[in-house]
Amino acid sequence: MIDLYTAATPNGHKVSIVLEELGLPYTVHALSFDKKEQKSEGFLKINPNGRIPAIVDRANGDFAVFESGAILIYLAELSGKLLPTDPKGRSVVLQWLMFQMGGIGPMQGQANVFFRYFPEKLQGAIDRYQHETRRLYEVLDTRLQAVEFLAGEYSIADIATYPWVRGHEWSGVEVDGLPALQRWMATMEARPAVQRGLLVPERIDDASIIKGAQAMLIR
Repeated sequence: MIDLYTAATPNGHKVSIVLEELGLPYTVHALSFDKKEQKSEGFLKINPNGRIPAIVDRANGDFAVFESGAILIYLAELSGKLLPTDPKGRSVVLQWLMFQMGGIGPMQGQANVFFRYFPEKLQGAIDRYQHETRRLYEVLDTRLQAVEFLAGEYSIADIATYPWVRGHEWSGVEVDGLPALQRWMATMEARPAVQRGLLVPERIDDASIIKGAQAMLIR
């Protein structure tokens, strides 16, 4: 049994989607940013960085894993699915996973902050992060013109990337003129496990989401 500590964010949805895809049993522990539960003493023992998501594998000696990319790799290796075992295939998946972890996540995350939450409207910062996010989308589109999924076959690279890209409007970034990316997004959206994963944890109202995001700015 897996204990999942999460919230309704792109990084949180990565893990709930992969758990649904793999069919692994899990228990959800939804953390409130508004109450700063991610900074509680108990949670910091699981993730010393005080961020979601994190998991505890009860079947493996209460083994804790934090950082969303590391969690996806751990669960894929645990199940033997969504990550090839041959060196080349594994490397391709990990390359695109790291592209999301080091590029799309940080850049789009900053676009969210400056476009939606920052108390001052800093147009230079908004433009910088929106433009960089769009550039990264263009890299995805070029890749997806040649393959159905990012690593060729469906993998944790797609699962890591989709929850971010689906929120492009919230970041003020368009996907017009990127047909391959749009095709991939529609394919991802149609997967039943993706649909289920996006409902974890239960949705909270927009006011609470905004309040929680503002609280994270002053964590």
